[in-house]
Amino acid sequence: MQDQENQAVPNPEAEQAPAQPAAAAEGATPSLEEQLASTEARLAEMHDAFMRAKADGENIRRRAQEDVAKAHKFAVESFAEAMVPVKDSLEMALKVEAPTLDSLKEGVEMTLKQLNSAFEKNRLLEIMPVQGEKLDPNKHQAVAVVPAEQEANTVVSVLQKGYMIADRLLRPAIVTAAQAK
Repeated sequence: MQDQENQAVPNPEAEQAPAQPAAAAEGATPSLEEQLASTEARLAEMHDAFMRAKADGENIRRRAQEDVAKAHKFAVESFAEAMVPVKDSLEMALKVEAPTLDSLKEGVEMTLKQLNSAFEKNRLLEIMPVQGEKLDPNKHQAVAVVPAEQEANTVVSVLQKGYMIADRLLRPAIVTAAQAK
């Protein structure tokens, strides 16, 4: 009978024990409303971060475009600064009332030095091949092939100098080339 009494008498601690973990589990897991609010807050933060990153990217792109536009606009500035003294020298030569041949020659030589200095400063290089140099189609333009006592496809004479800006061809040297025998 005691067994029946033990079984029949409810144990208040035993009944509350399973109820407490269920309540604790409900407190540990947020409700759907709390989860939704948390997710919406994270979404708002991520959206804000995305919009800031997008704006930064647009600003960088706009600044780069402005820099390129300025570079194009003022690219010739250095060369123009180097050319102004050459123009000044030519204008001064024209103002001389009674120039002599020697003074004109001296003025032209000085102006040519200024021009060469301007070219050198701005990396504008002459292409002046020597006789016998191998014909380079990247730098030379052969306008005629003539019989010569030298190897075929070599420079015989230069009709006009060529020019390069840094590594880019501005104008090829105009040459005559040796004919194959």
